[in-house]
Amino acid sequence: MFGFHKEGNLSILVASLLLAVGAGLVWGLLDIFWLQISVTTVLGLYWLLILQFFRNPNRRLAKTDDSIIYAPADGKIVVIEEVEETEYFKDRRLQVSIFMSPLNVHVNRNPVNGIVRYVRYHAGKYLAAWHPKASTENERTTIVYEANNGQKILMRQVAGALAKRIMHYVKEDETVAQGEDMGFIKLGSRVDLYFPLGTKIAVKLGDVSVGNRTIIANW
Repeated sequence: MFGFHKEGNLSILVASLLLAVGAGLVWGLLDIFWLQISVTTVLGLYWLLILQFFRNPNRRLAKTDDSIIYAPADGKIVVIEEVEETEYFKDRRLQVSIFMSPLNVHVNRNPVNGIVRYVRYHAGKYLAAWHPKASTENERTTIVYEANNGQKILMRQVAGALAKRIMHYVKEDETVAQGEDMGFIKLGSRVDLYFPLGTKIAVKLGDVSVGNRTIIANW
């Protein structure tokens, strides 16, 4: 079962009004059957697209586990590599990136239990989400979690070519629960995770992750 995310309330309302008003005008004013069907179909497809984009599946964890880092987003694993993290840690980290297409669920979730130690929003470009420089040049929000075992991981919400709005709901020094909603990114985008070197990564390139279901790594 699923509902719809609060970020979609206005978009769903507008799409519903467009469908109702547009279909009413077409069928009330036009006598060309193929045009009536065509316009109604286009409006209906747009309405369905908006509904699927803002869907929010019920994926509460059966139980939390401090030895596991769950996927914070739905999408495809497009990066697994050792990189220099230059914003917060300023050292070498293991980066895992999840690309979210416009068809994916775009809710973002806390990957661990712990305390939020750092939150920063950065304005930026709108390069394609899979572009190598997207993590450092696109609009983005960086969140650092200190897990219950004392380890820190960095999570970065990155806007894509279509995404124009990144939302986050966590604050610095806030205690958060694994699996709870922490944000939302509208349209195509990605989420980057930066782990300490030596972390056991549980996914491989090309895997499809499911938020709150796929295990990304183990402590």
